[in-house]
Amino acid sequence: MVPIAIFMCLVQTSFAAARYGSSDPQFLWFMFSTLVAIPSGLLLLARDRHPEAVFWGSCALVIAFPFDSMLALMAMTSLLARRSSRAVTVRAIAALVGLHLRSKAIAASAEAKADAAASQAHTLQADLNNQQLADAIAAEAHDTLAHSLSLLALNASALQAESDKLCTMTQSSEDAVRTHADSIAQQAQQIRRQAAGALDEAHTIIDMLRHPEQAYVQLAPSDDTALTRESLNELITDARQAGMRVDTWIDIQQLSELDDALGKIAYRTIQEGLTNARRHAPDAPVALQVDALPSSGVHIHISNPLTADERTRPDRAGSGLTGIAARIHSAGGTCAYGADERGVFHIDARLPWIRNGAEQQPNVAGLA
Repeated sequence: MVPIAIFMCLVQTSFAAARYGSSDPQFLWFMFSTLVAIPSGLLLLARDRHPEAVFWGSCALVIAFPFDSMLALMAMTSLLARRSSRAVTVRAIAALVGLHLRSKAIAASAEAKADAAASQAHTLQADLNNQQLADAIAAEAHDTLAHSLSLLALNASALQAESDKLCTMTQSSEDAVRTHADSIAQQAQQIRRQAAGALDEAHTIIDMLRHPEQAYVQLAPSDDTALTRESLNELITDARQAGMRVDTWIDIQQLSELDDALGKIAYRTIQEGLTNARRHAPDAPVALQVDALPSSGVHIHISNPLTADERTRPDRAGSGLTGIAARIHSAGGTCAYGADERGVFHIDARLPWIRNGAEQQPNVAGLA
């Protein structure tokens, strides 16, 4: 009986202390209760000569410390076996009932606290998920709209330049005027197409805000945002048609096996790098290197010289690269960017190679 009583007191104290951290002042009380629990069971050794005193002493211990009522129950059985007085029996039963009610009250209080903690954790998790979704939508809006609008601005500038040339050539040959008129028409067609694309992207972002329950589906990787030969060629072609000088070094293999979410992050990195170059160095040549191999992962390097004004701007990288770097890091990759001593701005990103269907997946922040 003594080892069982000691064991039950220790178990009850351990469960009661589990709700508190080691820095909580009440934790010291539970440590002291643990030390008291060890000799408490020895009280039962005196049950033969002093059964009533042992019973009431056990009740006092159970009330004062977070002990299990097994100690008092054992003491009560000894008391009932050694005392035939009806009054003693009634008092013992009353005390046991009181201890039972106390245990139920403690259990109800603990359950209420556990429910409150679970509810608070659920609320915090919901807030965190909402914040992650909002961050993902904001990143998607930046990536898509900034890219399209920067193309629009670049094409509009080219159209303005062609218009100025046409004005100076009104006295030239008819063929030259027709050639420049065709060039202006092509630039206008590009602007119209890009404006329509930017409008569609804006509608998509608005739909995400109106229907957040469907946003995760819309943020999922698609054929338009996956890293494929077709999407990469389209990005480069759009940049060149907008007047950018892009020199490329492309070495990609088995892209169909690359995890879709990682492919989207890689695509967005290239897109943001070209957009950043158009914003801060529209007339400078851009060097783009993309290596995607199962043996070494995905490596993206984009560089372009900066103008004298841009070299002195501390915020020339913008918030887009900060967001891209965060998504790359969340996927287990690395990203560094900045200007060197020669005034050339570099973006260097590396992503691991994870096959489709693998267990490791980037979090929701990487979807955008």
